[in-house]
Amino acid sequence: MEVNSPEIIEIKKQIILRLEENTPRIEKCVATLTEAEVWQRPNAASNSVGNLILHLCGNITQYAIASLGNEPDARDRDAEFAAEGGFSKLELLDKLASTVARAVETVRRASREELLRERTVQGFQMSGIGIMVHVCEHYSYHTGQIAFWTKLLKNKDLGFYAGVDLTVRNQD
Repeated sequence: MEVNSPEIIEIKKQIILRLEENTPRIEKCVATLTEAEVWQRPNAASNSVGNLILHLCGNITQYAIASLGNEPDARDRDAEFAAEGGFSKLELLDKLASTVARAVETVRRASREELLRERTVQGFQMSGIGIMVHVCEHYSYHTGQIAFWTKLLKNKDLGFYAGVDLTVRNQD
């Protein structure tokens, strides 16, 4: 497959679409929460929204920006979960948006060779395509956790699919 083959273009397009659709969902959740609620943990075994956003930034940076983009890996994963504040809602959202934007640009620029090259990331053997899939599913997974915690705190529908008829059946 060439770097500009229809298959590669479509894979990149779908990964970027999924990355970019999650950021507004997290922004909507954070806008609903107070500054204190962003750092509130459901229990001792769980993370706050703030921790999850820091964790997403760390993971996306380590996998997409550092590994796929061939930049140094300077992640401090433990600090993502240890934080009990230190960032405002706005600072967290700015950090997330800039991290996702850098990842999207890295995906766009990734060559065929980088997409197929095997490397070790966080102790796992992965291709560049595997990295893109991981970043996409990991971002979606934690977006769901943030939405769930926000709904528990606020007892409110977040309206992610407002105006969309989700009962429409598949068509060929």
